[in-house]
Amino acid sequence: MDKLRVLQFFLAAADQGSFISVAKQQGTSPSTISKAISRLESDLALQLFYRNTRNLKLTQAGEVYAETVRHVINELSACEHSLSKINDAPEGHLKISVPVSYGRLYIRPWMKVFHRYYPKISFELTYSDQYVDMIEQGIDVCIRSGTVQDNRLVSRRLSPIDFVTCASPEYLKHCGLTDSCFTDSNNVSPIDKPSQFVNHKWIQFRFGQTGKVLPTKYMHKGAVCDFEPEKSLVVDDGESMAELCADGFGLTQMPHFIARNWLKSGAIISVSPSVQIESYGVYVLYPKRHYLPNRVRVFIDFLVEQLAVRKEFTDKTWATDKGVFDS
Repeated sequence: MDKLRVLQFFLAAADQGSFISVAKQQGTSPSTISKAISRLESDLALQLFYRNTRNLKLTQAGEVYAETVRHVINELSACEHSLSKINDAPEGHLKISVPVSYGRLYIRPWMKVFHRYYPKISFELTYSDQYVDMIEQGIDVCIRSGTVQDNRLVSRRLSPIDFVTCASPEYLKHCGLTDSCFTDSNNVSPIDKPSQFVNHKWIQFRFGQTGKVLPTKYMHKGAVCDFEPEKSLVVDDGESMAELCADGFGLTQMPHFIARNWLKSGAIISVSPSVQIESYGVYVLYPKRHYLPNRVRVFIDFLVEQLAVRKEFTDKTWATDKGVFDS
């Protein structure tokens, strides 16, 4: 029998002065109560009750012990009640880990709105493109782009990643191409396969954690294939890719969430239809648990709502099957 249960029996016996009364209240037998109290006394090497045929009476040691046990159980009950309220109500502290670019471009601008909706939820927002141990670091919610591999966590896909091939108007002009090549009604791009790719300079992304360079992607007979430029600029920061592209250094292929604002501003142009990699996506992660705190649940629901406003869903984004930006 667990210690807490025995202590509850002890307090009930101290209050009611009878094992029989406690047994009736607890739905068990008087012998069960008596044996539990005897084991407790044996563990403590103390006599807690004076026993006779009619009733029980606490010894001096029993009175001191009962006062302490009552305080502990009351504190535990109050703590459980408080935690239950926090778990049920959208309040408390939320520790969030986000990728650097996605966090800056999407999550950070939304936190003002989230705080207005849920002013009783405080939050801690950390930026990292590296693997983080959510459980060890006490992180409530983690957002990651790419692939997810951790069976200790629950992962929910927020959206796929559409890789958008882009160039600046300045670069296209230098190559003898005009904006109209990519914005006409037929949406036919002169830069959509390796035979055209080799004619251009490229800006590529290197994963900081693995050191690998992300190959350029293209579609061939319904399959996603890799193209590796012979010469390219390589950066390990997604937003720098967009900045260098806007500066006219060459073509780049970037995730839709980085390309979005740059395309909308006209600083860069989408030059071919976007490409999706099946295993790549944007995911929200949280530790497996029986009772998900409501502060976590409302935050995830909030993310889904904000993404829907941007036309981003579990199976597609605004960039899916589009060669040009369409707000």
